[in-house]
Amino acid sequence: METITSRTNPLITRIRKLTASRKARREAGLMVCEGPKMLAEALRWGAGLDTLLWAEGAVPPAGIPAEARQVAVPADLLRSVAPTQTPQQVLFLCALPDRALPEELPGSRYLVLDGLQDPGNVGTLWRTADAFGADGLILLPGCADPWGPKTLRATMGACFRLPVWEGTLEALLPRLEKAALPLYATALREDTEDIRAVPLTRAAVVIGSEGQGVSPPVLAACEKTLKIPMRERCESLNAAAAGTVVLWQMGWGT
Repeated sequence: METITSRTNPLITRIRKLTASRKARREAGLMVCEGPKMLAEALRWGAGLDTLLWAEGAVPPAGIPAEARQVAVPADLLRSVAPTQTPQQVLFLCALPDRALPEELPGSRYLVLDGLQDPGNVGTLWRTADAFGADGLILLPGCADPWGPKTLRATMGACFRLPVWEGTLEALLPRLEKAALPLYATALREDTEDIRAVPLTRAAVVIGSEGQGVSPPVLAACEKTLKIPMRERCESLNAAAAGTVVLWQMGWGT
């Protein structure tokens, strides 16, 4: 295993850039992950490990591919480059999976995120979609980077298990039509129905942004809208909570 002690080492500089910049991650095709649990999930699901940065004294687990670069660094150097204030023994670079919308949607239950800008919400919904049996998460423009460190951390490993695709509404609609999947939205409109009355085992459901809700073009493309029943004194749920209800209904409630 290599050893690096300089904060100006090219690898350290590269990791800082990948941590901070969405553009850099896309250009390099790499994401920055952290911690033994995330590494265990990456190994379990065959993610493409590129480089691993270990705190001095850490013992790497079995199963790390021979071609992956492994580097030991002092604890203070790991803290200086990690996306969190208390790094967890290992930080690693991993190949980005294919993020383009496939020509054919292979499943029947999808959550569509429209302009969700909070990485914690995106990561939480990714994790929840995996837990409740969705076939994928589709991100329309304006969402937080699914491959950003904060988003990845919130997925708790689901980023290695469940596909997330990015695309435009114009690209998504013909794919849904080809798959015979209706597009619904959690919003209020004259055609709004109680979510419990609408079969969601074959559907794509849109969750709108935290501040603005579902955007007008996306709302106009939806076949109908869904209402989550709640006390009258409560106006709405936040995006992550609403998406969780939708995903539960998709997987277990219908």
